[in-house]
Amino acid sequence: MKDIYQLQRGMRNMRQAALQRGVVAVLDIGSSKVACFILQFDGPGVLYRETDGVGPMAGQSNFRVIGAATTRSRGVRYGEIETMAETERAIRTAVQAAQKLAGVRVDHAIACLSGARPASYGLAGDIPLKNGKVGQGEIAHVLASCEVPDFGRGRQVLHAQPVNFTVDGRSGLMDPREHAGQSLGVDMHVLTVDADALDNLIHVIRRCDMELAGVASASYMSALSSLVEDEQELGAACIDLGGGATGVSIFVRKHMIFADAVPMGGDLVTQDIAKGLRIPMGVAERIKTLNGGTEATGRDDRDLIELGGATGDWETDRRTVSRADLIGIMRPRVEEILEEVAAILDAAGFDHMPSQQVVLTGGGSQIPGLDGLAARMLGRNVRIGRPLRIHGLPHQLTGPNFASAVGLALFAAHPQDEWWDFEMPAEAYPARSIRRAYRWFRNNW
Repeated sequence: MKDIYQLQRGMRNMRQAALQRGVVAVLDIGSSKVACFILQFDGPGVLYRETDGVGPMAGQSNFRVIGAATTRSRGVRYGEIETMAETERAIRTAVQAAQKLAGVRVDHAIACLSGARPASYGLAGDIPLKNGKVGQGEIAHVLASCEVPDFGRGRQVLHAQPVNFTVDGRSGLMDPREHAGQSLGVDMHVLTVDADALDNLIHVIRRCDMELAGVASASYMSALSSLVEDEQELGAACIDLGGGATGVSIFVRKHMIFADAVPMGGDLVTQDIAKGLRIPMGVAERIKTLNGGTEATGRDDRDLIELGGATGDWETDRRTVSRADLIGIMRPRVEEILEEVAAILDAAGFDHMPSQQVVLTGGGSQIPGLDGLAARMLGRNVRIGRPLRIHGLPHQLTGPNFASAVGLALFAAHPQDEWWDFEMPAEAYPARSIRRAYRWFRNNW
């Protein structure tokens, strides 16, 4: 754990140095696209949601987007880097285009990681308060008192966030500093990922002549940008339907308390269309975007879609398919993804949440009729979530498919406290324990 502490502290210090210089890049390296936003921290900028002519909705922030670009992703599969050279070229393309628009060179990047087999754990610790009051040092000591389970070989901690403090049994404290009492307790949510996937991400960023100044879970970032304040407070699940992976995160009391991912996404739907209709992937993606859906009606049998083609054979290039047939290909795969999501929510104890709200975001959430299908399959209230609008971001980059990138911008400006943000006493690094870790929400709500 000491090595994890030093690695994360190093990235956090690098990020603070980059913010002091005024510019930093955020990178969403997904299976279908690579998006790069260059942020400038030079004064108050407006941060607001899409509304009908209403002004700022989320207060003021201190950054704006001065350059943004996106390109097709290469070398990434199921949210993880598979071919380093191809991924490097895609990142360089997006970063160079964004730098050209911004007119600046960026040396530090904050990136998000999807896939990588995330696993959530709940840790608990408590200490006596010798001075009868909570200070910064006491918080560091109570975090260090948490017993760390055996995460298994090849695992790396991505997030370690205190989500609840107790002073003399008084629970629900967000910031216990200056509280008087005799004992201090903490509940901490820890998210681990595959170490190789994280190492590959760090390596490819360095190959692009940048330093990684922070890394975050894509599921976490999408929820930050897509859940409204009440949903984060009362409890909600955010389902990020990406190209290669579908992220699941659960929030309550403005903290992420659970995250997981399904190694399936919109790219599998595209592959099903390509195989079923014997058309190229590019054509399959186009008709999925323009004509796809999950709910067929009687009219869809008569709604014909021209597949097109460039084979030179007139009959092949002039083929058509009904929209009902296209939906018949898409729906089984979408249902399979939603069944996996439902299993994750059940395992996380989402049934016991005070709110049963589910928010769909990501590129896959734009499939017509998906919210209705998800509501029936998940048995919960479902809405499509658009990310917060941030100052300077072009309108074409404000859709649900950019939720992770927008969340990264918010994360860069206002990071939540993590275990490594506190000066841990040298003798008080958490001791390892063979005690089985427990899911935070299931056992502590």
